[in-house]
Amino acid sequence: MPCLFALLGAFAPRIALFFLWIFTPLVNTSFNGWILPWLWPILGIIFLPFTTLLYVLVVGPLGPTNFWGWLVVFLGFLIDLRAYSDAAANRNRMPGMATA
Repeated sequence: MPCLFALLGAFAPRIALFFLWIFTPLVNTSFNGWILPWLWPILGIIFLPFTTLLYVLVVGPLGPTNFWGWLVVFLGFLIDLRAYSDAAANRNRMPGMATA
């Protein structure tokens, strides 16, 4: 079962984060001390799904994290930035979608 969730998280992080939010308390415990704790996971699902998923998986079970946990979250951020840059590069290849 964990391997199936890892595949789901790799190919569909928004769905994996949504399942974590519904079926486990990890998302609620990760964002517990924040202002509007329901808003940050929603924004994460929309804009930075890998970063939010890795933050929940690092901070949820262990509490406050160390250098290695933040490194994992930063790698998730780099994956999200790569996805946005790939989308921008592919947008310029489509006929009629290139910017001047």
